[in-house]
Amino acid sequence: MIARVAATLGSLAAALLLGACTNYVEIPVETPIQPKLDVSAFQRVLVVGFVAGGTEDVDANLETVRLLRSQLRTKSSMRVIEADPLPLTQMAATQTPADGAVATAQDGNALPKQIKDEKDLEAYDYVFANVNYWKKIGEEFQSPLIVTGTILFTPHARSGFVQKEQEVIDAYGRRSVKPVRTYMERKGYILRPKFIFIDGRTGATLYSETFREEVLYNPQQDTPALSSYFELMDRLIPGFLGTLSSQKIRGTRVLLK
Repeated sequence: MIARVAATLGSLAAALLLGACTNYVEIPVETPIQPKLDVSAFQRVLVVGFVAGGTEDVDANLETVRLLRSQLRTKSSMRVIEADPLPLTQMAATQTPADGAVATAQDGNALPKQIKDEKDLEAYDYVFANVNYWKKIGEEFQSPLIVTGTILFTPHARSGFVQKEQEVIDAYGRRSVKPVRTYMERKGYILRPKFIFIDGRTGATLYSETFREEVLYNPQQDTPALSSYFELMDRLIPGFLGTLSSQKIRGTRVLLK
């Protein structure tokens, strides 16, 4: 609370100071943010594929592989390996004990035939802990940094009051816009990816991070599932790239004359 009051007073003081000065200059500045993962040991990166579920209107595995590879080509110093995405969901069900894993979840239950929610995805956690499997993949592609994980893209609906602007005409014919609260049922999607970064030299997991984004549309708005997927991924991409490479936050600094 004290920090918040101090920040408010500081902002007020700055505003008063600017108001008292007739000359000031806004200078653009960039603040570097260090990556969360040190990838200096890797010259190549392989976005191998994802265990995906949710709506069948979007192939989240294929689309995510394509999108991440495209981003890494232009915003990473590592060379992006071009290879067919692995259908990890199907492969998990066919793995044998000889591969270092079994086709059942950790609790002994059979893997879900259709992935509908986060609980279904958890049944596949053992796949990413299979060090021998990922080391074998790494040997095949000259020990790259392997990017994999899970993707859940599901339809979502929510009802409640929303605020929107409505044009009002008074008795004198004057027009104005006023905020109006309206009860509305909106539909959209939730995207929940978990990115897992694996050392292709050893098969061990180096880092993992989970994201969640949601979008809701008005009832009269008909937005295709694929468009919603890209809209949500666009919000997540900076966080994904921030794991692998330094990013810059752009802002301005005010100098008084």
